[in-house]
Amino acid sequence: MRTPGADPPSLWRDRRFVLLFSARTVSVLGNAFARVALAFAVLELPGAGPGRLSLVLACQALPQLVFILVGGVIADRVSRSRLMVVSDLLGAAAYAGLAAMVLTGHAPLTAMCLLAVVAGTATALFAPAMTGVVPLIVPTSRLQQANGVLQMGTNTSMLLGLALSGVTVAFVGAGWALALNAASFALSALLIRGLRVTARPRKVSSGWADLRGGWREFASRQWLWAVVAQYAFVVAALNANVGVLGPLVAEEHFGGARAWSLIVGAQALGTIAGAGLAARVRVSRPVLVAVLATFPAAVPIALLALRAPVWTVALAMFCAGVSTDVFSVLWTTTLHREIPEEIISRVSSYEWFGSLALAPLGLLAAGPLASAVGTAAALAGCSALVVGATAMAMLSPQVRSLRAPENHGGGAGAGTSASPREAPSAAAEG
Repeated sequence: MRTPGADPPSLWRDRRFVLLFSARTVSVLGNAFARVALAFAVLELPGAGPGRLSLVLACQALPQLVFILVGGVIADRVSRSRLMVVSDLLGAAAYAGLAAMVLTGHAPLTAMCLLAVVAGTATALFAPAMTGVVPLIVPTSRLQQANGVLQMGTNTSMLLGLALSGVTVAFVGAGWALALNAASFALSALLIRGLRVTARPRKVSSGWADLRGGWREFASRQWLWAVVAQYAFVVAALNANVGVLGPLVAEEHFGGARAWSLIVGAQALGTIAGAGLAARVRVSRPVLVAVLATFPAAVPIALLALRAPVWTVALAMFCAGVSTDVFSVLWTTTLHREIPEEIISRVSSYEWFGSLALAPLGLLAAGPLASAVGTAAALAGCSALVVGATAMAMLSPQVRSLRAPENHGGGAGAGTSASPREAPSAAAEG
């Protein structure tokens, strides 16, 4: 038993944290390949265009919205680590099927959409469980540090994957990149299996009662639903940019997958710096700082609309990456600190549900909108949407006033007693 007041052991001496860190790092590495490969796999199919790309990506995003609340209820009832394993295996099967279709050249649109639905369902089941499992394996005083370290690991993997994905797609094809993602999900499931988080006591309440309880907790916190409402619009704009509009600009003006890989790779590099900063920073008003950190996300979208040189877009994406992970770590830590552990997965599922509410619409509308008004105008609208939604969130008194505990320790050796995004940025990473 740890002596009261003594420093908890290092995170790296905690076997379960190391397993969780390794699993997330591996699966995000594979997802980084898929993030580029899926878009260009669809665009390379005969007769493919913006509309077909929007449809496939919307089929992946829609189940994240439809099943996220179910995932929250299940995660608060069963072993969260076991649910994460099942989710990873579903993701592995979905991406293996997509890879097989692309590699064989037989990729019916209906089949691709169905597999995209399976991949999105896997994310919907995984995300609330992941949010709820961290407080179960990390000491309270290490939560901000743990969230920062997890973000740094996944962001480093994202950077490496994005740096290699363009080369992989260009030289061996999108199918092999999707196959690597399938393998990463399988390895992640194997690692998470070692967590062995105890199953929760069976509840006598119904699933509907659990949903209502989660809603009451969610709705009672103005700071929570105000930022979730903000991110419903922010995520829709970011998904439209990263999933459809950005690759279209890269294909039309920057030479294709390599240039886009450089741009999103710069963002991933920025997230590494942002996570490292957020793991150490001391802020008295974490939600206010997190909301303010959203504004830079609008800049690279505006630069793409202006057809700015690739290096300026990449630099802006780097800065956006820094600010995005400052948001992510401060936000996740605040959730862990403010929401009771026994209900956190359900509250997190409402957070994900609200944040992703408009994501399928953003993806589905991006292609047709680009065809109707032009890619530049569509990008300008996305940039304005990010700025407007963030400004509206600033109107909430609780967003501006919620304070961290005085002993919240923001340094690298201590964190506060703290849901995608994979911020749910551009759709969770699964």
